[in-house]
Amino acid sequence: MRKLARLMTQRYDQALAPAGVNLNQYSILRRTGGRGRPLGEVAHELGMDRSTLSRDLKSLVESGWIESVPGADARQRCLRITDSGRAVIERAQPLWRVVQDEIDRGLGQDGIEALHAHLDRAIVQLQADAASVQRGSR
Repeated sequence: MRKLARLMTQRYDQALAPAGVNLNQYSILRRTGGRGRPLGEVAHELGMDRSTLSRDLKSLVESGWIESVPGADARQRCLRITDSGRAVIERAQPLWRVVQDEIDRGLGQDGIEALHAHLDRAIVQLQADAASVQRGSR
């Protein structure tokens, strides 16, 4: 699994380089969207913990692609993509699409469906295992 993840990430990173982002940055930009979204919500959607997302956000904020804005209450901070961040997505999306289409063609429809089914089952199982461990440690 780790080898597959590394190979996939390398392939996307290489393709996205002309847009000035890597796959992780692109994913964060895509998930952040136009309206402000709480950091925890974005982290959950990406399958990341908040501290990892916070570290990865640093370069996106420094580049002016994402900004932190007040949330629903004073304690909450939300992430919002900026106009320059949207421009990055517009440059990167066709590059990402080329790689995605190549992978889809290589795996074929049956392969894609089987891979997604296996990954979905593994994710559900790992999340259930993690929840069980957390309940047991309380």
